[in-house]
Amino acid sequence: MNAKKSSSKPVDTSRGRAGRPQSLFAPTSGTPEPPSIDDGEPETADAGIAAAVAAAPTAAQSVEHHGGTAAIATVELTRSYGDTIALEPLSVNIPAGQRVALVGHNGSGKTTLIRMITGTLDATGGSVTIGGHDVGSIEARAALSYLADQPVFYDDLSLIEHIEYIARLHGRADWTDHATELMERFAIEHRADDLPITFSRGLKQKAAICLAFIRPFDVLIVDEPFVGLDAPGRGELLALFDEAHEAGQTLLVATHELHTVAASDRLLALADGVLIHDGPADVDVDALVDGVEPSS
Repeated sequence: MNAKKSSSKPVDTSRGRAGRPQSLFAPTSGTPEPPSIDDGEPETADAGIAAAVAAAPTAAQSVEHHGGTAAIATVELTRSYGDTIALEPLSVNIPAGQRVALVGHNGSGKTTLIRMITGTLDATGGSVTIGGHDVGSIEARAALSYLADQPVFYDDLSLIEHIEYIARLHGRADWTDHATELMERFAIEHRADDLPITFSRGLKQKAAICLAFIRPFDVLIVDEPFVGLDAPGRGELLALFDEAHEAGQTLLVATHELHTVAASDRLLALADGVLIHDGPADVDVDALVDGVEPSS
Protein backbone atom coordinates (compact mmCIF):
# COMPACT_ATOMS: atom_id res chain seq x y z
CA MET A 1 0.00 0.00 0.00
CA ASN A 2 1.35 3.35 -0.89
CA ALA A 3 1.37 6.30 1.44
CA LYS A 4 -1.62 8.59 1.12
CA LYS A 5 -1.03 11.91 -0.58
CA SER A 6 -2.08 14.92 1.42
CA SER A 7 -2.32 18.61 0.81
CA SER A 8 -2.31 19.36 4.50
CA LYS A 9 0.28 21.68 5.96
CA PRO A 10 3.48 20.15 7.34
CA VAL A 11 3.29 19.30 11.01
CA ASP A 12 4.54 22.15 13.18
CA THR A 13 7.40 20.71 15.20
CA SER A 14 8.59 23.99 16.65
CA ARG A 15 6.24 24.02 19.62
CA GLY A 16 7.02 22.29 22.87
CA ARG A 17 5.23 21.53 26.10
CA ALA A 18 6.03 23.70 29.08
CA GLY A 19 8.54 22.21 31.46
CA ARG A 20 10.14 19.68 29.11
CA PRO A 21 13.95 19.46 29.31
CA GLN A 22 15.45 21.84 26.77
CA SER A 23 18.15 19.28 25.90
CA LEU A 24 15.60 16.56 25.06
CA PHE A 25 15.43 17.42 21.37
CA ALA A 26 18.96 18.74 20.91
CA PRO A 27 20.69 17.39 17.78
CA THR A 28 22.61 14.23 18.53
CA SER A 29 25.75 12.66 17.11
CA GLY A 30 25.60 8.90 16.65
CA THR A 31 23.32 6.91 18.94
CA PRO A 32 23.33 8.01 22.58
CA GLU A 33 22.33 5.59 25.28
CA PRO A 34 18.56 5.46 25.89
CA PRO A 35 16.94 5.52 29.32
CA SER A 36 17.61 2.36 31.32
CA ILE A 37 15.11 -0.40 32.00
CA ASP A 38 14.96 -2.68 35.02
CA ASP A 39 15.25 -6.11 33.45
CA GLY A 40 12.41 -8.45 34.26
CA GLU A 41 10.09 -5.74 35.53
CA PRO A 42 6.98 -4.48 33.70
CA GLU A 43 7.66 -1.51 31.45
CA THR A 44 6.72 1.88 32.91
CA ALA A 45 5.72 5.02 31.06
CA ASP A 46 9.17 6.51 31.64
CA ALA A 47 10.83 3.35 30.29
CA GLY A 48 8.44 3.04 27.38
CA ILE A 49 10.46 4.99 24.82
CA ALA A 50 13.55 2.92 25.52
CA ALA A 51 11.54 -0.29 25.31
CA ALA A 52 10.05 0.76 22.01
CA VAL A 53 13.35 1.38 20.29
CA ALA A 54 16.25 -0.04 22.19
CA ALA A 55 17.59 -2.77 24.45
CA ALA A 56 19.06 -2.86 27.95
CA PRO A 57 22.46 -4.49 28.64
CA THR A 58 22.89 -8.25 28.95
CA ALA A 59 25.80 -10.63 28.30
CA ALA A 60 26.12 -12.21 24.86
CA GLN A 61 28.67 -13.52 22.42
CA SER A 62 29.17 -13.35 18.66
CA VAL A 63 27.84 -16.22 16.56
CA GLU A 64 28.65 -16.91 12.92
CA HIS A 65 25.97 -18.13 10.50
CA HIS A 66 27.07 -19.96 7.35
CA GLY A 67 30.25 -17.94 7.17
CA GLY A 68 28.56 -14.59 7.93
CA THR A 69 27.32 -12.89 11.07
CA ALA A 70 23.67 -13.62 11.83
CA ALA A 71 21.29 -10.67 12.19
CA ILE A 72 19.86 -12.38 15.30
CA ALA A 73 21.62 -15.25 17.05
CA THR A 74 20.83 -17.07 20.27
CA VAL A 75 22.99 -19.75 21.87
CA GLU A 76 21.38 -22.03 24.47
CA LEU A 77 19.19 -19.10 25.49
CA THR A 78 16.98 -19.97 28.44
CA ARG A 79 14.81 -18.33 31.07
CA SER A 80 13.38 -19.74 34.27
CA TYR A 81 11.45 -18.39 37.23
CA GLY A 82 12.42 -20.51 40.20
CA ASP A 83 11.49 -24.08 39.27
CA THR A 84 9.38 -22.96 36.30
CA ILE A 85 11.14 -22.97 32.94
CA ALA A 86 9.65 -20.33 30.64
CA LEU A 87 12.03 -21.08 27.77
CA GLU A 88 14.11 -24.21 27.25
CA PRO A 89 17.67 -23.67 25.94
CA LEU A 90 17.23 -22.31 22.43
CA SER A 91 19.78 -21.80 19.66
CA VAL A 92 18.64 -20.11 16.46
CA ASN A 93 20.39 -18.07 13.79
CA ILE A 94 18.43 -15.64 11.66
CA PRO A 95 20.45 -14.31 8.70
CA ALA A 96 20.27 -10.71 7.56
CA GLY A 97 17.25 -9.93 5.39
CA GLN A 98 15.16 -12.90 6.50
CA ARG A 99 11.50 -12.44 7.41
CA VAL A 100 10.55 -14.73 10.29
CA ALA A 101 7.19 -15.33 11.97
CA LEU A 102 6.96 -16.60 15.54
CA VAL A 103 3.83 -18.41 16.74
CA GLY A 104 2.69 -20.26 19.83
CA HIS A 105 -0.13 -20.45 22.34
CA ASN A 106 -0.46 -18.03 25.24
CA GLY A 107 2.33 -18.84 27.68
CA SER A 108 4.38 -20.64 25.03
CA GLY A 109 7.40 -18.39 25.60
CA LYS A 110 7.07 -16.01 22.63
CA THR A 111 7.15 -12.76 24.59
CA THR A 112 9.85 -14.13 26.91
CA LEU A 113 12.02 -14.91 23.88
CA ILE A 114 11.38 -11.52 22.30
CA ARG A 115 12.13 -9.62 25.48
CA MET A 116 15.44 -11.46 25.88
CA ILE A 117 16.36 -10.79 22.24
CA THR A 118 15.60 -7.08 22.71
CA GLY A 119 17.44 -7.05 26.02
CA THR A 120 14.46 -5.96 28.14
CA LEU A 121 14.61 -9.24 30.09
CA ASP A 122 17.74 -10.93 31.43
CA ALA A 123 18.37 -14.50 30.33
CA THR A 124 18.89 -17.17 32.95
CA GLY A 125 21.49 -18.72 30.67
CA GLY A 126 22.85 -18.52 27.15
CA SER A 127 23.46 -15.50 24.98
CA VAL A 128 22.02 -13.21 22.30
CA THR A 129 23.70 -11.09 19.64
CA ILE A 130 22.32 -8.61 17.11
CA GLY A 131 24.48 -8.45 13.99
CA GLY A 132 27.30 -10.04 15.97
CA HIS A 133 27.15 -7.38 18.68
CA ASP A 134 26.26 -7.97 22.30
CA VAL A 135 22.72 -7.02 23.19
CA GLY A 136 22.88 -3.70 24.98
CA SER A 137 25.89 -2.44 23.06
CA ILE A 138 25.63 0.82 21.13
CA GLU A 139 25.93 -1.15 17.88
CA ALA A 140 23.08 -3.50 18.80
CA ARG A 141 20.86 -0.64 19.95
CA ALA A 142 21.51 1.25 16.73
CA ALA A 143 20.55 -1.80 14.66
CA LEU A 144 17.40 -2.86 16.53
CA SER A 145 13.89 -1.41 16.55
CA TYR A 146 11.28 -2.98 18.85
CA LEU A 147 7.50 -2.74 18.56
CA ALA A 148 6.18 -4.10 21.85
CA ASP A 149 2.79 -5.71 22.45
CA GLN A 150 1.78 -3.08 25.03
CA PRO A 151 2.54 0.47 23.85
CA VAL A 152 3.65 2.84 26.59
CA PHE A 153 4.36 6.55 26.34
CA TYR A 154 5.61 9.50 28.31
CA ASP A 155 2.80 11.27 30.14
CA ASP A 156 3.70 14.80 29.02
CA LEU A 157 4.90 14.42 25.42
CA SER A 158 2.67 14.83 22.38
CA LEU A 159 2.75 12.37 19.51
CA ILE A 160 5.01 14.58 17.40
CA GLU A 161 7.32 15.14 20.37
CA HIS A 162 7.62 11.37 20.85
CA ILE A 163 8.45 10.98 17.18
CA GLU A 164 11.03 13.77 17.25
CA TYR A 165 12.63 12.34 20.37
CA ILE A 166 13.04 8.89 18.81
CA ALA A 167 14.31 10.29 15.51
CA ARG A 168 16.89 12.55 17.14
CA LEU A 169 17.87 9.87 19.66
CA HIS A 170 18.99 7.76 16.71
CA GLY A 171 20.68 10.58 14.83
CA ARG A 172 18.05 11.06 12.13
CA ALA A 173 18.06 14.73 11.13
CA ASP A 174 15.71 14.41 8.12
CA TRP A 175 12.81 13.01 10.10
CA THR A 176 9.98 15.49 9.54
CA ASP A 177 8.80 14.39 6.09
CA HIS A 178 8.94 10.73 7.10
CA ALA A 179 7.02 11.50 10.29
CA THR A 180 4.27 13.24 8.31
CA GLU A 181 4.09 10.31 5.88
CA LEU A 182 3.80 7.74 8.66
CA MET A 183 1.10 9.67 10.50
CA GLU A 184 -0.86 10.15 7.27
CA ARG A 185 -0.62 6.47 6.42
CA PHE A 186 -2.24 5.64 9.75
CA ALA A 187 -4.64 8.62 9.63
CA ILE A 188 -3.39 10.15 12.89
CA GLU A 189 -1.76 13.31 11.56
CA HIS A 190 -4.59 15.36 13.10
CA ARG A 191 -3.56 14.03 16.53
CA ALA A 192 0.09 15.11 16.21
CA ASP A 193 -0.16 17.64 19.06
CA ASP A 194 -2.17 15.37 21.36
CA LEU A 195 -0.86 13.15 24.15
CA PRO A 196 -0.74 9.45 23.15
CA ILE A 197 -1.65 8.45 26.70
CA THR A 198 -5.14 9.83 25.94
CA PHE A 199 -5.53 7.71 22.78
CA SER A 200 -7.70 4.64 22.34
CA ARG A 201 -5.97 1.22 22.19
CA GLY A 202 -5.99 1.28 18.41
CA LEU A 203 -4.60 4.81 18.15
CA LYS A 204 -1.89 3.95 20.68
CA GLN A 205 -0.87 1.03 18.48
CA LYS A 206 -0.71 3.28 15.42
CA ALA A 207 1.41 5.78 17.35
CA ALA A 208 3.76 3.01 18.49
CA ILE A 209 4.14 1.83 14.88
CA CYS A 210 5.14 5.34 13.85
CA LEU A 211 7.78 5.36 16.60
CA ALA A 212 9.17 1.99 15.50
CA PHE A 213 9.49 3.05 11.87
CA ILE A 214 10.66 6.66 12.27
CA ARG A 215 14.18 5.55 13.15
CA PRO A 216 16.71 3.67 11.00
CA PHE A 217 17.11 -0.04 11.78
CA ASP A 218 18.59 -3.24 10.44
CA VAL A 219 16.49 -5.57 12.61
CA LEU A 220 12.82 -5.15 13.53
CA ILE A 221 11.36 -7.15 16.44
CA VAL A 222 7.57 -7.10 16.75
CA ASP A 223 5.26 -8.65 19.34
CA GLU A 224 1.56 -9.10 18.42
CA PRO A 225 1.29 -5.85 16.42
CA PHE A 226 -2.28 -6.15 15.13
CA VAL A 227 -4.14 -5.89 18.44
CA GLY A 228 -6.60 -3.00 18.29
CA LEU A 229 -5.83 -2.05 14.69
CA ASP A 230 -8.65 -1.38 12.24
CA ALA A 231 -8.57 -2.82 8.71
CA PRO A 232 -6.79 0.18 7.12
CA GLY A 233 -4.21 0.16 9.90
CA ARG A 234 -3.58 -3.56 9.45
CA GLY A 235 -3.11 -3.01 5.74
CA GLU A 236 -0.61 -0.21 6.24
CA LEU A 237 1.37 -2.22 8.78
CA LEU A 238 1.54 -5.21 6.43
CA ALA A 239 2.74 -2.84 3.70
CA LEU A 240 5.47 -1.51 6.01
CA PHE A 241 6.58 -5.08 6.73
CA ASP A 242 6.73 -5.78 2.99
CA GLU A 243 8.72 -2.60 2.36
CA ALA A 244 11.20 -3.38 5.15
CA HIS A 245 11.69 -6.91 3.83
CA GLU A 246 12.22 -5.65 0.28
CA ALA A 247 14.80 -3.18 1.62
CA GLY A 248 16.80 -6.08 3.09
CA GLN A 249 15.93 -5.51 6.72
CA THR A 250 15.47 -8.46 9.07
CA LEU A 251 12.04 -9.04 10.64
CA LEU A 252 11.00 -11.23 13.55
CA VAL A 253 7.24 -10.91 14.10
CA ALA A 254 5.32 -12.76 16.80
CA THR A 255 1.75 -13.01 15.51
CA HIS A 256 -1.15 -15.32 14.68
CA GLU A 257 -2.05 -13.18 11.66
CA LEU A 258 -2.04 -15.72 8.84
CA HIS A 259 -1.15 -13.26 6.06
CA THR A 260 2.00 -12.27 7.93
CA VAL A 261 2.90 -15.90 8.54
CA ALA A 262 2.32 -16.83 4.89
CA ALA A 263 4.49 -13.93 3.69
CA SER A 264 7.39 -15.00 5.91
CA ASP A 265 10.50 -16.85 4.74
CA ARG A 266 10.60 -18.94 7.90
CA LEU A 267 8.36 -19.96 10.77
CA LEU A 268 9.34 -20.60 14.37
CA ALA A 269 6.83 -22.19 16.75
CA LEU A 270 7.06 -22.52 20.52
CA ALA A 271 5.02 -24.74 22.83
CA ASP A 272 5.50 -24.63 26.58
CA GLY A 273 8.92 -23.06 26.16
CA VAL A 274 10.16 -25.59 23.62
CA LEU A 275 10.88 -24.91 19.94
CA ILE A 276 8.69 -27.40 18.05
CA HIS A 277 9.10 -26.04 14.52
CA ASP A 278 11.82 -24.15 12.67
CA GLY A 279 11.23 -24.26 8.96
CA PRO A 280 8.86 -23.34 6.14
CA ALA A 281 5.71 -21.36 6.86
CA ASP A 282 3.45 -23.54 4.67
CA VAL A 283 2.35 -25.77 7.53
CA ASP A 284 -0.73 -26.07 9.74
CA VAL A 285 -0.27 -22.92 11.82
CA ASP A 286 -3.35 -23.59 13.95
CA ALA A 287 -1.94 -26.98 14.93
CA LEU A 288 1.40 -25.41 15.84
CA VAL A 289 -0.37 -22.82 18.00
CA ASP A 290 -2.09 -25.73 19.75
CA GLY A 291 1.33 -27.27 20.37
CA VAL A 292 1.09 -30.03 17.76
CA GLU A 293 4.29 -30.60 15.81
CA PRO A 294 3.88 -31.04 12.04
CA SER A 295 4.21 -34.61 10.80
CA SER A 296 7.43 -35.38 8.95
